[in-house]
This record gives sequence, structure tokens and C-alpha cells, in this order.
Amino acid sequence: MQTTFGTGQATGESTDLAFTDPLTGLGNHRRFFDKIDRLISDRADDPAPFTVGILDLDGFKPINDLFGHKAGDEILIQVAMRLRASMDSHSTVCRIGADEYAFLYPMVFSEEAAAEKSRTLIEILSAPHDVGERTARLSASVGCSMFYSGDETTEILVSKAETALYHAKRSGRGRVVVYSREMEEAAKRVTRIEQALRRAVSAGEVEPHFQPIVDLRTRRIIGFETLARWTDGDLGSVPATVFIPIAEERGIIGPLSQLVLRKAAEAARSWPKDLFLSFNLSPSQLVDQNTGLHILATLDRTGFDPRRLEIEITETGLMNDPASAEKIVENLRRVGIRVALDDFGTGQSSLGRLREFHFDKLKIDRAFVSSILDDRPSEHIIRAILAMCEGLGMDVVTEGIEQEAQAERLVQFGCAGGQGFLFGRPVDADATLGYLRDSFRGALRVKAI
Repeated sequence: MQTTFGTGQATGESTDLAFTDPLTGLGNHRRFFDKIDRLISDRADDPAPFTVGILDLDGFKPINDLFGHKAGDEILIQVAMRLRASMDSHSTVCRIGADEYAFLYPMVFSEEAAAEKSRTLIEILSAPHDVGERTARLSASVGCSMFYSGDETTEILVSKAETALYHAKRSGRGRVVVYSREMEEAAKRVTRIEQALRRAVSAGEVEPHFQPIVDLRTRRIIGFETLARWTDGDLGSVPATVFIPIAEERGIIGPLSQLVLRKAAEAARSWPKDLFLSFNLSPSQLVDQNTGLHILATLDRTGFDPRRLEIEITETGLMNDPASAEKIVENLRRVGIRVALDDFGTGQSSLGRLREFHFDKLKIDRAFVSSILDDRPSEHIIRAILAMCEGLGMDVVTEGIEQEAQAERLVQFGCAGGQGFLFGRPVDADATLGYLRDSFRGALRVKAI
């Protein structure tokens, strides 16, 4: 018995199985690494370039959930057959993960050719796949790396291809990225930020800042949204748009979230009791059933009333694992915590999620507000959302309000809540408390007069 992509020499059955993916018959990750090792060795004296690539199926899990695991396996086999048929006599394709395939092109010498070959693979996989009497369509993302010198090992080449794949998937579906020096520097910076963030979380150095949420008619503050802020001794101020995704990707988001919620709850205990605290959960936290327990434990430890807490989640977070998210949401609502759907209108299944989940509040994304004064479609969309929420009995807050004219227009439409730079930028706990105290004194002076 011989391996699918062997050297032509007979091998034992046990060796063959160790190098073969049992589902598709392709080589597995061991076969792939062995092939690259051999090619590097063959070109030791004359290190001519070659291409390593990793292909990941986009959105395979939802397809698997929809059609079932048996059908999912059949799709994986069809993908393997198409990829194998696309290889020339020099090239190799293997299955190295659940929905990941890897290819080796010994005769592809340039980044341009690698990208073109990869786009061809994506196009081949885009044709419908038969699943019984139904069909399914797939897209794929590809990351490639190039071998240029004998200093590069198999592990380095595969790691670079994985980094390129990560960048491809972050930029959208059906993309191809070939590893570059700039990517290498970006990867090193991410690692530096990750290590510094781990230290900061352990030392309790990430702080909550608070942005006011107001009643649009009276401009009275009704609550604050919590936003994480971090300044590192070496890196300086690191934007949340940078460190939050890193925390999610590197598994730090849980401890980070617990730290910020604890500090936020401790600060909010000093606020007037009618003000609520709004706190964001990341998509990865909605697939972890410990999330609710951590939140409740934090509230218990800080003595903060659950009925004053509002949790914000996004449509993206719901889509990853709807069953898990629903269980977490219901457990939180059971103790009086309110749940808001954030960034409404930017996801892929907004109306369906409103029917399936019980939300207390909806937050209209800032993208609609920014153009409300000069774009009729945005105006009509906001009006429709407000009418829908009224029918569903949901509160509404519109985000990103920066101009008085925008606020006035929203009041005309009947929007009750607003948030944005017009009403205040995020500030730390001390500044927030000082602002509330000044506001309270001002209210007393008005009453006295």
C-alpha cells in the first residue's frame, strides 16, 4: 500500500495511515510538513523559491450546523477532490485541520504567481457543492508564504502562511494574502502588545472610562457606557480598537472584562441610584457559559445592584453560537440585568435576531446618524427602526451624536435616548464622579432659586 502523495517507495500500512487524513484520503499535517522538509533539503545547495499556502473554508461551521455533520463531511470530501484535481504533478495538497487545507507549489517562484494560483483554488471551490438533493456554496481564504533562503524552516514557512491567512480572513471572505515583511513587523507588534496586555491585566492597570447616555428631550443623564482604556509604560496609550481584538484573539478577553467590570461597578456604586451602568460583552464571551457566572460573581463581590447593569451585545456575537448566547442572555435577564443589542443595522440578520431573542434595548449604529441630516434613506431607516422598537416595547439609544441638529432631528423622530461627543466624551471614574457631583449641586441651586 502506498501513500496518496508518497515518493513512490513502498511503505508500511501503519506509516501510511500516520500520514493520511482518514476522511478525505489526502495527506495530513505530518505529510505536509514532511514534504516541505524534503523540498528544503533538496534545495539546500540552490535555494530556489517555492510557495506554501493554507486554505481555510469561510463560514463552514454554519453550513455544518445547517446540513448536519454527515453532510459537512461530504462537503469536505468534495473540497478535497476539487483541490486534488487542481494540482499538477509537482504539487501537493493536504488536509491539516477541520476545514483547513494546505498546499505546496514547488514550481511557483513569485508572490504574484502564488496569489494567482490561490485565487484559482478559491474560484474552483466557489461552484455549488452537492448535499443530497440540496446544494451548498462555499468561499475560502488563503494565506501564502514564499521560501527564499536556506535559513527558513518548515515551521517558519507554515507560521508565516498562517499569519497571512489571519490577515486574509480579517479583510473579508474569499481573500488571498501573501506574507510580507510589513506583516512580520505587524505580527511582532501584536505579540508585544499581547505580552504587555497580559501584564497589565494581572497588575490591574486597565481602567474603565465612562461616556454619558442621555434622555434626548431633557438632556438628563440616565446612564453611562463603560469603555476600557489602557496606557502602557513603554507602548504609551494603546487604543481600544487595537488591544480589544488582540485580547479576543489571544484569549485574554475574559480576565480583561472581569477586571474592567469590577472597577466600573465599584465606581458606579457612588453614582445616583437611578443611573445605570452599560457594559459590552465580546463575541467570544457569548460562547463561554462561565461568562454569566463571572458577571454575577463580580456584582456580588462589589455589591452592585444587577438591576442597574445593562449588558451590550452585538449581532456578530449572537451569530457565532446562538444557543449559547441565548442561554447566557436569559440567565442574566433572570436576575434583573437588562440586555441591549448594540450596533444595530450593521450585522447580517438583525430582524431575525429581534424575533429570536428578548432584548430590553436597541442601540442604533452611528453610521446612520452621521448622515441623518443629508441622506433621506438614513432618515427613513431610523424612522422605521424607531417604529419597530415601539411595537416591540424596546427602548432605543442612538449612538454617535455629534451635532445639535442631529439630536434635534432624532427628538422629532421620537427617539428617547442618545449618546455621543455632543453630550460628553469618555472620562475616567474620578472625572465622572466630579461631573455628577457638580450636576447634583447645580440641580439643588436651581431648586433653591
